Amino acid sequence: MTILEETIAAIRPADPAAVAEARAHQDRLTKPRGALGALEDVAVRLAGAAAVSPPPLPAPAALAIFAADHGVHARGVTPWPREVTLQMVGNFLAGGAVANAFAAQVGASVTVVDVGVAADLDPAPGLTISKVAYGTADLSRGPAMTPEQAVAALEAGMAVARDLVEGGARCLVTGDMGIANTTASAALICAFTGHDAAVVTGRGTGVDDETLARKVEVVREALRVNGLEPAWDGASRTLAPASGVSALETLAAVGGLEHAAIAGFVLAGAALRVPVILDGVIAGAAALAAAALAPDVVDHCVAGHRSAEPGHAVALEHLGLRPLVELELRLGEGTGGLLAHPLVCAAVRVMHEVATFDSAGVTDKEA
Repeated sequence: MTILEETIAAIRPADPAAVAEARAHQDRLTKPRGALGALEDVAVRLAGAAAVSPPPLPAPAALAIFAADHGVHARGVTPWPREVTLQMVGNFLAGGAVANAFAAQVGASVTVVDVGVAADLDPAPGLTISKVAYGTADLSRGPAMTPEQAVAALEAGMAVARDLVEGGARCLVTGDMGIANTTASAALICAFTGHDAAVVTGRGTGVDDETLARKVEVVREALRVNGLEPAWDGASRTLAPASGVSALETLAAVGGLEHAAIAGFVLAGAALRVPVILDGVIAGAAALAAAALAPDVVDHCVAGHRSAEPGHAVALEHLGLRPLVELELRLGEGTGGLLAHPLVCAAVRVMHEVATFDSAGVTDKEA
């Protein structure tokens, strides 16, 4: 089997016995049942993913920022020059980005991965060079990647996840950098969920109305030329994903190299039973691809936040994931996932450290 096939084969769904024990343990703790709301669900989710209750503490965390450029940039979907991808990689490596500040706050390591920057990078501490191509082709004119490039990027992300876990990471956080990557994200979300481009395409880095309208049309063009236009389901009177196109073909057609790498990163985390905290819309789009390749991968993911990009809410709903925080973030880099990490740790720490009614001698309410 290929590395991709072996990784997918290793992914297991949430363990029902661990889920049941975690839920029962939550109900025995010295607090009203359900009083911790979504945090209880996070703890139970991690128990199911790890197949043990209580689950291991998800620390330390490791952030991987996957960087790549996009051919669709030539269509004028963003006012930011393409060179900013390369410049921001340098900023991450120098420790000057928001992601670096947030990672320092939560004690996470930062690894920057060149999977498709349109320039050669010199080796540097904290940089992994896994370049598959110098950016993608223009997804609005045809496939952004060949299937072989998509697989190579998937496997590059898998290798990063394995290396980080072997180095001691017990929680993985997705990060991204790529000018024009919200356009590719919108196309992926449309392709995997069946939603119209106008519903899921957002302003990204803050584009004006004219640029947003152009961006929506470019996403529609991309879906049309790649045979991924949503189909009308007369029975349910809704749009549905195009049929007859595989998950890998869809990812290659309208995804970015960083989307593919993040999808591989998520798949490998699930195979290793290490929780993955998803960041914003780029991570959401990549997670849709990962879930289309291996549906059980969703059991190993936590939605760190819901971004201001409209497509992110659509992606999370499709994945069945509830975001932990909503702060109107639209930066990417892994910032929202990093902010959520202390909440994920707190949810699990409760399982390890809070006394039960019996052990504390506290009277439980009558059934």
